Amino acid sequence: MSDLPKPLPEPDKFTQFYWDAAKKHQLAILKCTECNTFIHPPRAMCRACQSDSLKPEVVSGRGTIYTLTRTHYIYHPAWKDELPYVIALVELEEDPSVRIVTNIVDIPAAEVQVGMPVEVVFEDVTPEVTIPKFRPRKAG
Repeated sequence: MSDLPKPLPEPDKFTQFYWDAAKKHQLAILKCTECNTFIHPPRAMCRACQSDSLKPEVVSGRGTIYTLTRTHYIYHPAWKDELPYVIALVELEEDPSVRIVTNIVDIPAAEVQVGMPVEVVFEDVTPEVTIPKFRPRKAG
């Protein structure tokens, strides 16, 4: 097992809401209050209408794997014991144009497929940091 800690996210004024919601085991995405467009990754203005009237909205956490990569190479020594692992783009159910870069967990890497329905789960890494990840969606 690696003794090297994994790098943790460093929230800023645009992403703090995302990490605060994750600590509560919620997935929140910015939404424009002018045109109702979801904005992810977080930024200062709406990509559709350029309004700066954005506010976080908690979403279902359900989605579909749009694309993925199975990682077999050690890009950072802290992940060496997790190889292979899956990095994916997940389209959210609320708006398929919103895609979240994430890890797919609770399934062998070789079994993860494009188009697979998934749901968010949360890894409490430290008392201050919780990471949203996705797993295959449970039936029902």
